[in-house]
Amino acid sequence: MIQVTILRDRDKNTRGIEIDGHAGYGEYGQDILCAAVSALALNMANSVEQFTDDSYEGSAGEEGGRFSFSFPDEISSESQLLLNSLILGLTAIRDEYGAEYINFRYREV
Repeated sequence: MIQVTILRDRDKNTRGIEIDGHAGYGEYGQDILCAAVSALALNMANSVEQFTDDSYEGSAGEEGGRFSFSFPDEISSESQLLLNSLILGLTAIRDEYGAEYINFRYREV
């Protein structure tokens, strides 16, 4: 299962995201859910880097399907939009394929 943790500050503003695990949908290496989640997450990270001046902390690892991305300082409206778009896409995947493949939780940072 893919575990998505949405990082929020005490005012409920989204500050980052952590994604961990594999969906287990189909054969390993051909898992369309993992591929979709990876594409959305990496596109968001690349878009923040390309289209904003915001500072961020991020890492990705193939083993375990780990992806982490957060904004330690102020976050622009552009970066907030990109992060919210990622969450929207991940939510659509969960709604289409089921919570047994992708699950959400929230953590205050």
